[in-house]
Amino acid sequence: MTKPKIYITRKLPEENIQILKDQADVEMWDDEWKPVPKDILFEKIKQADGVLTMLTERVDKNFFDQAPHLKIVANMAVGYDNIDIQEAQKRGIITTNTPDVLTETTADLTFALMMATARRLIEASEYVKAGQWKNWGPFLLAGKDLYGKTVGIVGMGRIGAAVAKRCKGFDMNILYHNRSRDPEAEQEYDASYVSFEDLLKASDFVVCLTPLTNETEGMFNQQAFELMKNDAVFVNVGRGPVVDEQALYEALKTGEIGGAGLDVFSEEPIQQDHPLLSLKQAVILPHIGSASIDTRNAMIDLAVKNLHQVLIENKPPVTPIK
Repeated sequence: MTKPKIYITRKLPEENIQILKDQADVEMWDDEWKPVPKDILFEKIKQADGVLTMLTERVDKNFFDQAPHLKIVANMAVGYDNIDIQEAQKRGIITTNTPDVLTETTADLTFALMMATARRLIEASEYVKAGQWKNWGPFLLAGKDLYGKTVGIVGMGRIGAAVAKRCKGFDMNILYHNRSRDPEAEQEYDASYVSFEDLLKASDFVVCLTPLTNETEGMFNQQAFELMKNDAVFVNVGRGPVVDEQALYEALKTGEIGGAGLDVFSEEPIQQDHPLLSLKQAVILPHIGSASIDTRNAMIDLAVKNLHQVLIENKPPVTPIK
């Protein structure tokens, strides 16, 4: 019996993929940091039955055209806006993601970003390292409290609920906006469902965890920032394109809002001349929401499990994208 052929688009630990190598013909891009060039990727997937992808790969019609034998795309991410799901379904190709395993880790990072931005931790650290700490003053690098404040969560999915749980521990008033109401979150965290506009007006912290869709793209624009409080902190750990970054820059520069903590951007990596990098009140991270060793290993293992189920065990995947 011919072994299934699998291509992995980034260098991953051998121990995580050994279960595939034992029973399949596995080839892997040899760089952990740089995405596989498109011409090499397209050449490698010509005979592939399965591909393990990252968010850096655009899995669209052109991709599928190069892979006539493809049965499954296992995306190592909870998000999947890099995949044309409709095109995959039309061709009968299974797509999977890695939900749940990164929920708590991403919620930790989101809350840490809220705290770091509000309490000006990065700015304070750089202040000390630059030798500027000469004296003490009552309002030296004074920031904004979290305890007892109002947080507005846009996108009350698994991660949103986990963030709400953490906010509840800080006795925060929790508002949320979603495509639909979440009675469980309302009961467990005393969260209140409100309109997007009312959330923006009332929140001290606005946390974006929404996926990227036609409806959410660019939803945080000039009008949205104008509705927010002048000392409000905006945090985005969802998707970069939901934010008009020029409008965010102007809102921060003019004092329309107080600060921003950002883990995702419209274009990644962010360019060094990006205007947001010039602002002290913006905390910028390199898309590390789920970047703990345990969680990244769990994400790899789940993607591998999906490939194994479909190609080797001839069973349905564990976490299909529906």
